Amino acid sequence: MIISSHNIKSAHHRSFALRFLVLLLLFCCWGFAANAQYFDFTDKRKHVTIPFKMVREMIIIQLNINNKGPFNFILDTGVGLMLITDPKLVDSLNIPNRRTLKIAGIGEGDDYEAYATSALDIRVRSLRSYDVAAAILKTDHFGLSNYAGMPIHGLLGYEFFNNLAVKIDYADSTLSVWRPKDIKRQKNGTKVHMSVEDRKPYVKAKVTFTDGHKADNKLVLDIGAGHALSLENISEGKGLPAKHITANLGVGLTGPVSGFLGRIAELDIGKFKIKNLITSFPQGEQFKKLSIKRDGNLGMGLMKRFSMVIDYPDSALYLKPGPNFNQPYEHDMSGMEYYGGGEDLNRIIISRVEPGSPADQIGLEKGDEILAINIKPVKNMSIEQIDNLFKSQNGRNFLLEVYHDGKKDDVLLTLKRRI
Repeated sequence: MIISSHNIKSAHHRSFALRFLVLLLLFCCWGFAANAQYFDFTDKRKHVTIPFKMVREMIIIQLNINNKGPFNFILDTGVGLMLITDPKLVDSLNIPNRRTLKIAGIGEGDDYEAYATSALDIRVRSLRSYDVAAAILKTDHFGLSNYAGMPIHGLLGYEFFNNLAVKIDYADSTLSVWRPKDIKRQKNGTKVHMSVEDRKPYVKAKVTFTDGHKADNKLVLDIGAGHALSLENISEGKGLPAKHITANLGVGLTGPVSGFLGRIAELDIGKFKIKNLITSFPQGEQFKKLSIKRDGNLGMGLMKRFSMVIDYPDSALYLKPGPNFNQPYEHDMSGMEYYGGGEDLNRIIISRVEPGSPADQIGLEKGDEILAINIKPVKNMSIEQIDNLFKSQNGRNFLLEVYHDGKKDDVLLTLKRRI
């Protein structure tokens, strides 16, 4: 049975909806003091190393809640309040004190409902939470497990970083955590000033567009966003690069978020100059509703190129280039969006095909299932491995075995760089 993509509303670009959801919960439903929720060490140690999985540009860590788990959470500096997206955790965590919240205006359709919890006991290795509460969605509207191809139970952001200095090393997939006074700075790391406003970190950067004009930008440091750079205040008639493509960028408070993908000439942050960077240009009015004026955000497509230390207490970001810093930036060259389906989340179901793209030209459609790539069954591949294949090389050919129109078929997909 082919799973309909209707069940994973915009999982591919879920960040818009989640950011708005958390902002709404935080400022309309809670009265917590900004410094009340944090993590600290459970003993006298000064440092802990936490392994993580990198899946589709997301940092996934394991944690325990109320002596249950482990659960898989996305570490996300763009989230101002802990969010549990798996409704089944309501019963398994034995949360007696909770109240229901109505969340209006997120996308199309009826209001969403969530539970507001009392403080939870959250453990991450030798770290524990203090006064950290969460919102638990009554229905999983975002399909993060399908998007990741593995169980995802929620997102953790501000509270994890609020009291600690956190080094993220993508080369060996580890977090190193200290109290700020104990951390030994990276000797050759570049310090970039970072402000924390409304529970989110902001940095300044200069953007040079392909037509030569420059702009100073205030950007959210958002390690939960998969793109490299998103610029929100660029209109279709003014400022877009000459070469761009229409893109589906997800769902926000007021409905679908559409926009464009293109490249900028250069991004300057600290002493680093990143050239020919793929950039998202979302369109719409929803960004005018944000409480903090900003120009966009920096996501994992860029930040994974660095080893970095995020230090909220010291208002600092330390950057050191990683081994893949100079690799070119590429986007998907197939024209397909897809997710993990089935009980084990190891079936690859197409949720969208871009008109005129290579996938569209060979007749692939929403709802088709990819069974094998170059004879290798996709159930033996991670969803991230598949992503990497489809943005690997312009002109590269793949033999796909697909389930289409009620039967199996073999098709030849030729990748094409579109931006």
